[in-house]
Amino acid sequence: MELLTPSPTPPNFPSGFSSMASFRRGFYRTSQIVAPQSREVVVEEEEQQQGSKVFVAVGKYVDKGVALVQWACKTFGNSEICILHVLQPSSYIPTLLGKLPVTQANAKMVATFRNAEREEAWKLISRYLSVCCKSKVKASVAIVESDQVLKGILDFVNKHNIRKLIIGAIPDCVKVKKSSRKASYAATKFPTFCEIFFVYKGRLIWSRQPPECSRFIAPISPNTRAGAVDVCGLRSQCVKSCKNEVILFPERVQSSSSRDLLSSGIKNLVLEVGIPSQTDLRFKDFSSSSRSNLISVPSLSISTSSIHDSSCSSSAEQMMPPDAEMESLYKQLAEVGTEFESSRNEAFAEILKRKKLEAEAEEAIRKIKAFESAHAHEVELRKEAEDALETTLLEKKKLLMEKKEKTYELCKAMRNIALLDSRAQEADRRCEEITGELTLIHSSISTLQQEKQKLQQQNSEAMHWINSWKNRGKDGGQSASDLAECSVSLGLVEFSSSDLQTATCNFSESFRIGQGGYGDVFKGELSDKTVVIKQLHHYNMQQLSQFFEQVEILAKLRHPHLVTLLGVCPESWCLVHEYFPGLSLQDRLFCKNNTRPMNWKMRARILAEIASALLFLHSSYPEKIVHGDLRPENVLIDSTGSCKICDVGISSLIPKQVLRCPSFNRLSEPKGLFAYTDPEFHETGALTPKSDIYALGLIILQMLTGRTLAGLVNEVRRAVLYAQLDSLLDSSAGEWSTFVSRRLAELALQCCELNSRDRPELTSSLVMELKNLNELEEQSVPSFFLCPIRQDIMNDPQVAADGFTYEGEAIEGWLESGHDTSPMTNLKLSHLELTPNHALRLAIKDWLCNLQILI
Repeated sequence: MELLTPSPTPPNFPSGFSSMASFRRGFYRTSQIVAPQSREVVVEEEEQQQGSKVFVAVGKYVDKGVALVQWACKTFGNSEICILHVLQPSSYIPTLLGKLPVTQANAKMVATFRNAEREEAWKLISRYLSVCCKSKVKASVAIVESDQVLKGILDFVNKHNIRKLIIGAIPDCVKVKKSSRKASYAATKFPTFCEIFFVYKGRLIWSRQPPECSRFIAPISPNTRAGAVDVCGLRSQCVKSCKNEVILFPERVQSSSSRDLLSSGIKNLVLEVGIPSQTDLRFKDFSSSSRSNLISVPSLSISTSSIHDSSCSSSAEQMMPPDAEMESLYKQLAEVGTEFESSRNEAFAEILKRKKLEAEAEEAIRKIKAFESAHAHEVELRKEAEDALETTLLEKKKLLMEKKEKTYELCKAMRNIALLDSRAQEADRRCEEITGELTLIHSSISTLQQEKQKLQQQNSEAMHWINSWKNRGKDGGQSASDLAECSVSLGLVEFSSSDLQTATCNFSESFRIGQGGYGDVFKGELSDKTVVIKQLHHYNMQQLSQFFEQVEILAKLRHPHLVTLLGVCPESWCLVHEYFPGLSLQDRLFCKNNTRPMNWKMRARILAEIASALLFLHSSYPEKIVHGDLRPENVLIDSTGSCKICDVGISSLIPKQVLRCPSFNRLSEPKGLFAYTDPEFHETGALTPKSDIYALGLIILQMLTGRTLAGLVNEVRRAVLYAQLDSLLDSSAGEWSTFVSRRLAELALQCCELNSRDRPELTSSLVMELKNLNELEEQSVPSFFLCPIRQDIMNDPQVAADGFTYEGEAIEGWLESGHDTSPMTNLKLSHLELTPNHALRLAIKDWLCNLQILI
């Protein structure tokens, strides 16, 4: 745990002993130190020098290890670098027959395999040492054998009181994408006195500084706590075999014979461990001022036969002090260590306790302040609530008095309602009769129009044949016969190129009425009849046979709201359509040439006609026909308000690869109209009936709002969600019916879904519903449901002082404008208070629900 604030250094405990340094100097003058420890070979140095040494934990990946060593040499170039490597013994031995578990192999095979692993480790270490040599930095090596890498590093740090450690990992506390389990373990499990540097790709990511208390509380490792036992064992074990580890203190070696003995012992140790002679590791002569190199090789079972037993034991016995004095010194040393450890732990516990109490006190103060603020806020709210309650009680008394006055007026109004209801029923009956007669008239007109179209078509065909025979008599030749055969195969009126040139004055610019990616559009006269000639670009067309097949299908289409295809000219790739006088829906919607704006009823009727034409195309058999280019420019409206859709099926005459070409889209679609294309068409390249439904939804939104398409879908969706659709409706269309506008908006949003599967199917019931929306206001709406001011169905009926019921917003606007008279009788009102008419509101609501069910 890291302390928040530093604490003062604890006082030195009085002791009857000299300092540890002087004690150790006196002890080592008479002793040659060969102490048994854990399973490592260590060259120990003084505690002050150990704190300045920097340990670098490297692994088996050379690139990462070299980057760590280079960073350490660059950052701590003046300090000694110790390369720490954890050798993880493998549990399996690779053989020709596969991997053999170590437990099933013999001792010789295991020893050979372990030696090979150590040699590979030393080869790896030599790479890191070469980096230190190039950087001219003093280096040493520590190799630890452990089954777990993290545990091996932790044990090594605790045992040798490592103060500075460099790890190539990223801790969990750093918010980066690649998190390291090793960094998290080191940051949380390693002792606090150890300063850890986390380096990643040659950069310092984070460093964990030791807390202030660790600077004056000396860390006591497990070996230090057991120091009394280990040091006491020197007397009895210094002559015996060193089973696991040899500790050499070169600064205490005084004589040349001792240095020779040390040098020979290290050489024997190197040979027995199996350190290659080619390594760059050099053993220097040790003196009291030089640093010692730390070489740790655990679990190597080093025999003391390499360090001559007889010479060690004889020299040790000569240099040891008397047993009684040594025993007393060891006991005192153990007591001092125990007392010091206890004092350090108590001080650390007190610091933690103090910090915990401070944090609890701050939390309590914060809660008190929050409670006081909440209490003040509650008092304020209670005062406001009391004032509001008092005001409400006064208003209640006033309303009770007004209720008595209005009861009589309400009874009178209900009698008037009954009378008006009877009159409304009579009007409904008459309306139904007139509607039936009107339906018969419409059906008769439709029949006459169809007969007229048939007669016109027959007349055109007859004139065509007459002209063909005339031209055949004049020109003759094979081309005329070929064209005749083509005409018979198509079942269409086939025109020659000369006929079209004559009709358009050789395709003069004065006859041009349009231009796009599909081709040019001309207006001309054929057989004393005005027609529209669309000259297609032949390089965008399909093959001639496929072109004939598609044209033959389009020629069979007959619908009151589709522009009829009259003929074709294969020579010049031209299509001849009937001429439909009038402006496009785009021009009428945005009042081009100062045309009168369309009211909402006319717009609803046009939408129903467009939907019926699309239903006819999508219901064709055996294959559905897709318009593919539905937009306001392709919807023509005549002077009577009737509409027809042009350019039907033109997209089917063009190959798909041409349709998906960006340059073709830029030419074929006017600026700002690219949004009418189905979003899925840009991904799949296929036009489906749902593509026409998507375009229909956008046209409905434009008819409702009279705006362009930029962000229109999201704006309408937001307005419907927050019940603010009235603010977006086109005011030039008049006072929209609330029910009609809401239903059209909901249908348009469903049609504009990005996923085609979420769009509705165009069915006959849906088309019938659109037709009924147009006739909603013309149906039997009770007159007492209409506001006398707005002449619209009331949503919030309010009774005024004159006894009439008005729309709440309308009568409030009348009164706020300064009027104090009745809008109906023009008499002065006795008061300006309004009373909600709940009975009438429920009646209007029920009527609208029943009407929606019928629709």
